[in-house]
Amino acid sequence: MTGFSTTGQSDPTVQPVPASVVAQVDAADSTLSNPKRAVLSLGSNLGNRLDTLQGAIDALEDTPGLRVKAVSPVYETEPWGVAPGSQPSYFNAVVVVKTTLPPSSLLERGQAIEEAFDRVRSERFGPRTIDVDIVTYADVVSDDPELTLPHPRAHQRAFVLAPWHDIEPDAQLPGAGPVAELLAAVGRDGVQPRADLELRLPE
Repeated sequence: MTGFSTTGQSDPTVQPVPASVVAQVDAADSTLSNPKRAVLSLGSNLGNRLDTLQGAIDALEDTPGLRVKAVSPVYETEPWGVAPGSQPSYFNAVVVVKTTLPPSSLLERGQAIEEAFDRVRSERFGPRTIDVDIVTYADVVSDDPELTLPHPRAHQRAFVLAPWHDIEPDAQLPGAGPVAELLAAVGRDGVQPRADLELRLPE
């Protein structure tokens, strides 16, 4: 990067901006031109659950072409699809992002974050250090087996609907309807808000 010259000036910011800096700023800005909105669900029931959720959020923010726009409150929830008491409880949260990544690349990034936190896929509905699921991507509806959109079970999961409703009360799940109505239908059993815990929106 070309340095600023301060000859005869006490404030370097008044100097002409070098072309290399202009190019960098333009490139960074263009990464989010015409971004798409996506909703992601995060869950952890192994290790330091809160730190892992925050680490996943920070990793998402560090992704080129992606910005985290909202982070929900933390919920503690019973594991889905397993016998009661057979696994530790989950900490769950939902984040809203804007991204220029296509759905397939967003999926790859989510899986890379899971791997970075040593996610083990040994059994369906097994315990995990981190789970990163794409709930919605814009208004895309797709039955692609690699990435079904919206998430095929989101409308049944209070641990997705409750935190999502907290940050977007008027949200709609494409093909299923208002999140508020879906949450009312499934109820909040086994999903407890943790007001004593907080996740940070990356700066």
